[in-house]
Amino acid sequence: MLSRPIRSLLRKFLPALGLPALLAACSVGPDYVKPAAPVPPKFKESRDWRPARPRDGADRGAWWSVYRDAELNRLLPLVQIDNQNVAAAVAAHDQADALIREAQASLFPTVSGQYPVTRSGEGAGVLSSGGSGTTALGTNLSHGFARTLFYPQGSIGWTLDIWGKVRRQIESNVAQAQSDSALLANATLSAQAQLAVAYFNLRYEDSLRAVLLRTVKAYQETQRITQNQYNGGTVSKADLITAETQVLNTQAQAIATDAPRQQYEHAIAVLTGRPPVELSVPRGALGRNPPATPPGLPSTLLERRPDIAAAERTVAEQNALIGVAVAAYYPSLTLSAAGGFEGPNAFPFLAAYQIWSLGAAAADPLFDAGLRSAQVDSAKAVWRQSVATYRQTVLTAFQQVEDELVALRVYSKELRVQEKARDEAAEAVRVYLNQYRAGTVAFTTVVVAEATLLADEEAVLATEQALFVANVTLIEALGGGYDAQSLTAEQAPPLIEAVARSSPIPPL
Repeated sequence: MLSRPIRSLLRKFLPALGLPALLAACSVGPDYVKPAAPVPPKFKESRDWRPARPRDGADRGAWWSVYRDAELNRLLPLVQIDNQNVAAAVAAHDQADALIREAQASLFPTVSGQYPVTRSGEGAGVLSSGGSGTTALGTNLSHGFARTLFYPQGSIGWTLDIWGKVRRQIESNVAQAQSDSALLANATLSAQAQLAVAYFNLRYEDSLRAVLLRTVKAYQETQRITQNQYNGGTVSKADLITAETQVLNTQAQAIATDAPRQQYEHAIAVLTGRPPVELSVPRGALGRNPPATPPGLPSTLLERRPDIAAAERTVAEQNALIGVAVAAYYPSLTLSAAGGFEGPNAFPFLAAYQIWSLGAAAADPLFDAGLRSAQVDSAKAVWRQSVATYRQTVLTAFQQVEDELVALRVYSKELRVQEKARDEAAEAVRVYLNQYRAGTVAFTTVVVAEATLLADEEAVLATEQALFVANVTLIEALGGGYDAQSLTAEQAPPLIEAVARSSPIPPL
């Protein structure tokens, strides 16, 4: 406990020196202004799309619900819970929050205490006189003594943030925390999109297997007809062998679909934070006609894309660090106070002596060979780099949206033509097979028509798969369910305001 004179001096001088300086202090360095981004008035490839109103068309929150797939609805939420890349991003965000609190601690005085105790003494001494002028122990010179001294002391040190260096550091750390929050959302969205793409690729393999197995049955029927024709002596052995080969090759293709199908299932398991052995996806079919996703207005990307939000917050972070570097040009002022007791008793109010001191110190490097200038130039260069990265992130975002818009538009047109070709091929197989039964066409005509039909069915299925993948990628490019307004929650606790409202010296 500090003595009454120390307490009165602290209450008298520190508010006069510290609080007004803190409240009137300026924060050196540039105030943040959001950099301009190259935002076009419209999307080039959105002619066939209509922006949703009032804002944009992508669902917020569970964006994958637009596919109306129960299995996908079960798997996607697991990413946010168990995906290890997301878990790492969560830890990085928590670290950024801790750095804010760490920087805020520099706004307040540091108080420390020391409690030394020493035990000392002197022993008894004796001397005795002997013959021939010799001296020996034996005469008692002293009774000796021992004592214990206590030195309880306390000290306070406070470096005032006159030039706003600490506040700029806090501003930088808050922006970093906001950036990490956006990166967390981006990591989550990326993992979710990867899982959705793997899921639709898995469903493609399921559907391809179903098409191949259905074709095997059709080929087996053709083989049966050919066998009857061969038994009747109307076709050669070569036709029968060709029919048998068709069946075997198609069966092999159906079996081959299991390898990529299982690999996609393994990828889904890992994305949900599980080893492959712990997750199985039942077989199903790839859906048709993925839901339309209006792209909205180009400017909404700046609010909807977490990677854009993270890049913009990094610009704010680096802008604040310029102020930190500039503040090094100005002197620092540190106030200090210390007090304690010295005496043979552990209780201060019984001590014989009270000791105390007050002090203030200013420090300013007079010559640093251009160190501070180099540090400011470095901070400005890093800021310019972050601005360029932000603008490039915006440009890349527009490219990704445009790419997926054109992919959806072209694939949709392609699918309509392919479906028509498939239907024509199916009709050709039916006609040629009837003619083959009647003996009016060669078996090779049937084989070619059936191969064409299978190729058309595979092409239709591949385009449907590409449509679903492009649809997922477009939703990811539009930001999924993200909203940059959520970053306003990532703010420093109002410790500065708390300092301004309260006395800088607590009751002692």
